[in-house]
Amino acid sequence: MKVSVARDVFPLVRAFTISRGSRTEAHVLTASVNDGGITGCGECVPYARYGETLDSVQRQIERFDGIDRTALQEALPPGAARNAIDCALWDLEAKLLGRRVWELAGFSAPGPVVTAYTISLDTPHNMGLAAAENSHRPMLKIKLGTPDDMPRLEAVRNNAPNTRIIVDANEGWTAEIYSDLAPHLVRLGVELVEQPLPARDDAVLAEIPRPLPVCADESCHDRASLPNLKGRYDFVNIKLDKTGGLTEALALRNAARAAGYGVMVGCMMGSSLAMAPAVLVAQNAAVVDLDGPLLLAEDREVPLGYDGSEVHPPSRELWG
Repeated sequence: MKVSVARDVFPLVRAFTISRGSRTEAHVLTASVNDGGITGCGECVPYARYGETLDSVQRQIERFDGIDRTALQEALPPGAARNAIDCALWDLEAKLLGRRVWELAGFSAPGPVVTAYTISLDTPHNMGLAAAENSHRPMLKIKLGTPDDMPRLEAVRNNAPNTRIIVDANEGWTAEIYSDLAPHLVRLGVELVEQPLPARDDAVLAEIPRPLPVCADESCHDRASLPNLKGRYDFVNIKLDKTGGLTEALALRNAARAAGYGVMVGCMMGSSLAMAPAVLVAQNAAVVDLDGPLLLAEDREVPLGYDGSEVHPPSRELWG
């Protein structure tokens, strides 16, 4: 069994901005695991916030030939490299056995899920225009994270009065800013706020009022993160590039629910290959944010099927 890795670049429809910066392309790594002429594939998105680069993650992937999924969980830490290999091994096993991944995992056939659509950080005027353009969608996710976010949020709500809204601050607020904004988030019908404070400073969330659900993103990677979240968060955002693959993502989903957390399933800026296994994790999740391919100008040759904001499970030709 041989592992190889390739770099792929997917241009975005338009620049995508969060509180940490902007991008116009999605740079991903595609891991391929070959066994007897059968190849399984998985995609990851290295993330600088977690100390990852394309080069460092590629080196991690290239070191692992002939490893199974069980051994992989101990051989690599949670992160992008383990995600790509883990998902490729799931895909390979499904192909070798002539079954689907959900069958191997003991699940019934998955159905479509409704995803949020993300509006990136911009001027209030431009974010309002984007909200108006997408006001037909069931849910919008609004990127915030500056001291001057109220005009942005007001513009979005005014231009999408009937759409469900969640917001993501990407660690961009202080406790004081969050406390000032929280009543206004409630007033404007925001249903959930992701990672309002930096992960290193989030202990204060256990000491201040949380008038709407707060979701851990940068503060939650895998099951080992859960004990530190108690009293601070109400939801966890499960992303395969953080958990290190489908194997841990499924385990985290079960553990989070058992601990009383709501489940959100999210993504990095990747292609349909990255979203495909996440669709399985997203079954029955309270909030789904798997809109990466909707933000791309180009996607995989065989993409996921999207009907508006509804994303369907992957075909055999794509993954799993």
